Amino acid sequence: MLNKFKDKYKIESSRLKGYDYSQNGVYFITICLKDRKHSFGKIVNEKMILGEIGKITQKFWQEIPNHFPFVTLDEYQIMPDHLHGIIEISCNQINTVETQHCCVSKSNTFYQIKSGSLPVIIRSFKSIVTKTVNINFSNLKFNWQSGFYDRIIRNEIELNKIREYIQNNPKMWRENEENIIENIFKPE
Repeated sequence: MLNKFKDKYKIESSRLKGYDYSQNGVYFITICLKDRKHSFGKIVNEKMILGEIGKITQKFWQEIPNHFPFVTLDEYQIMPDHLHGIIEISCNQINTVETQHCCVSKSNTFYQIKSGSLPVIIRSFKSIVTKTVNINFSNLKFNWQSGFYDRIIRNEIELNKIREYIQNNPKMWRENEENIIENIFKPE
């Protein structure tokens, strides 16, 4: 159901209610381009060939740990219109104001997002990619779909299934593109 905030309709967050996305954990992320526009490159012979925008995206994805030193990147794959990745957050000091980059929160109010949380990491990544692409390709109106998809990875079996899914994503391109993510979580 859509709610209003400041007289505008607002889509509810897809984040798990009550879950602290700044705590230690492993997360499967999918970020899509607005209107699923194919801007990152193309699939040729079941392999992803990055274009210039895809290379910019890859560069900034790989730099996430430089800006968020408590983040470790695992498997990732840039596709023509989206990106899949596994991010691990591993903070030693949680909820301490002295910590510059990790899990800082002076207040746990509903509207505040904790510094160093998964949404902040993804927002920062999307922002720098957007700015860089729009500066370098001024005639292109590059933009991400709002938000992102996440799944909290609960165990090693699930982690390995997701890694395999990400690795095989270019081979599965166009095979039931919309529903394929749901299939990896079906019980065997």
